[in-house]
Amino acid sequence: MSTICQTVDIADAVKAIIMNDTGSQTDNQQHAGISAADAELIIKNMEDTLYRVDTTGCLSYVSPAAEQLTGYSIAELLGKKVTDLYMHPEKRSEFLQLLSQSGGHLNNYEVELKHKQGHGIWVLINVRNTYDNDGNVAGIEGLIRNITRYKQAEQALNEEREKALVTLHSIADGVITTDIDGRIEYINPMAQTICGWSLESARGRKIETVFNPSTDEGDEDIEHPVYTCLRRGESIDVPLIRSLTCRDKQEFAIRESVSPISDSHGNIIGAVLVIHDITRIRDMSRQLSYQATHDAHTGLTNRREFERRLAHAIEQSQQQDMEHVVCYLDLDQFKIVNDTCGHIAGDALLKRLASTLHAQVRENDTFARLGGDEFGILIENCPLDQGTRVAENILNTVNSFRFSWNNKLFEIGVSIGLACIDNHSQGVTEVLGMADSACFIAKDQGRNRIHVFQTDDAALNKQREEMHWSYKIKHALEQNEFTLYCQPLRCVNSSCPDFPQYTEILIRLHQHDKIIPPMAFIPAAERYSLMQQIDRWVVKNFFAALRKCPGPGDNRQIFAINLSGASINNNDFLGFVISELENSHANPECICFEITETAAISNLEFAKRFMQILKGMGCSFALDDFGSGLSSFNYLKHLPVDFLKIDGSFVRELGNDVVSQAMVESINKVGHIMGLKTIAEYAENQALVDMLTEIGVDYVQGFAISRPGPWKLDMKED
Repeated sequence: MSTICQTVDIADAVKAIIMNDTGSQTDNQQHAGISAADAELIIKNMEDTLYRVDTTGCLSYVSPAAEQLTGYSIAELLGKKVTDLYMHPEKRSEFLQLLSQSGGHLNNYEVELKHKQGHGIWVLINVRNTYDNDGNVAGIEGLIRNITRYKQAEQALNEEREKALVTLHSIADGVITTDIDGRIEYINPMAQTICGWSLESARGRKIETVFNPSTDEGDEDIEHPVYTCLRRGESIDVPLIRSLTCRDKQEFAIRESVSPISDSHGNIIGAVLVIHDITRIRDMSRQLSYQATHDAHTGLTNRREFERRLAHAIEQSQQQDMEHVVCYLDLDQFKIVNDTCGHIAGDALLKRLASTLHAQVRENDTFARLGGDEFGILIENCPLDQGTRVAENILNTVNSFRFSWNNKLFEIGVSIGLACIDNHSQGVTEVLGMADSACFIAKDQGRNRIHVFQTDDAALNKQREEMHWSYKIKHALEQNEFTLYCQPLRCVNSSCPDFPQYTEILIRLHQHDKIIPPMAFIPAAERYSLMQQIDRWVVKNFFAALRKCPGPGDNRQIFAINLSGASINNNDFLGFVISELENSHANPECICFEITETAAISNLEFAKRFMQILKGMGCSFALDDFGSGLSSFNYLKHLPVDFLKIDGSFVRELGNDVVSQAMVESINKVGHIMGLKTIAEYAENQALVDMLTEIGVDYVQGFAISRPGPWKLDMKED
């Protein structure tokens, strides 16, 4: 506080007025150099208080400012014990001791006085002893300055400083401050953890000794960002994600930024380094990247990544005249395992077989699961005859493979189609189509064999395949062999018991007294552009059934209809849906359309327009398979959806994989923040239902809740 108020000696002229000692007024006036009237005016207008205390400790004089300072009148103050004005009377002994130690002349002594109304007043006292004619101490006199405002400001600053220190100790980022030479002055607990240095051991050391991260490219010769900041006098954001190995050998992934620290004159006196620990985000990003390129069940490369690598191989062949081979594998008799033992057994077989077959291909080749029981192998820099030998090894391995489940032993086969990639290959669709066609011929010729695609029979193979799939689907549409199924969901959010009942409408193919699941024909329908016709059949028959209902329905019941990407990107289909909806007289609030994330983002503008028009009529939308792509969260905010269906691959692994659990929790939280209701699909057992309920999803769908069954609606005849 010494900087707030400097010592002010009492002028002799002022002293002459308050001392009342012998000696003429004229002498005092001359000594002071001013008139008594002027001195009195000065005292009257002073904000500081002049005072005098006698040897009994009583006030013998106070200037007019004392009234404003203490709330007492001058008459009340004169003769009053000084200790009566102390907020803490015990401070008097400390005051007298300090006065004695200072030789009777004490400057800038801080003490808290008591106002007449009871509150404290912080003052700064300058005091000295007064003496009589014999040189004995006759009392004290001095100047009192009100510093309450400054003390309050100081206290506020101290509180802000304490808050800042608490904040620095609590935040999740590391913070290091340095002086102008780059020597560490402060390092908060998070930075201590990241760097492995305590505050005591780090203080005074050069910044690069304590914090010296690196990149994979190597940046030993790059100037430390703290020195760059100090040299330029500007903030620095390091654009790269860097690695930092602390003293205990733990590795962190970090992002960093540095800003200069300036004094009140704008001179740079140091720098503050902020360290963002993104280790967990990096690990999750790597995991997401892995999941985006790999199949969740088998761990093999997925179709999307396989096609990307296939495109690169085709480009190599065209530019460098290289030769590669692609194999298309379709398992035979796999359906028997699913039908006999269930999908869990089927998944276990695929995982075990994938591990066995993966050992048959070279490390630089790509073995992928393309979907269901179909696989692909990209054999790079390989002539066709050598690729054929690889396929023969695969065939023999599958033939000798045995799978046991619940004391049942299964044998499976595989049909393999081969296609050569050379400088005449045109694109991924063509090459994969040739291998797929060859695989179909292998199946058609008796299964469990290899067929090599030949250019001269390409047209025949393509025609036979297209006729096979298109005939079955078109025939089913013409003969009305499709049937509607449904699967009810369960609301598990106990805090929202008024959520409507949600039921997903499904489709099955009914042929030869067998119910064929959608995965048997939907891929073919997508491949040969028949999905719009199937979607039209579902919409038409669903709304036809609603027209026969006793009433239009209410928003306590929601029916969800799946739509393909081909349909939502077609203007004619939108008009068809609007017409069917209006003719059904159904309440639009009980209609929901489910579209996959992939379908929505393949043509974002079309999807948004489609959704906005139907939402304007009162319908709702669900985004299916959410989380299957890396750009999920980025696209979500652009789509007017109401329900968010979490991709089943995360739900299935919920109990076994912490990353899957984190993804489900994150998607659920983001959905709720955006005001969406969340749905978790593929809940195949009660344990998953319990976990999903604890996480806080709104709806759960899966075999543990209800298996799909024929859609039965209470209808009356027209």
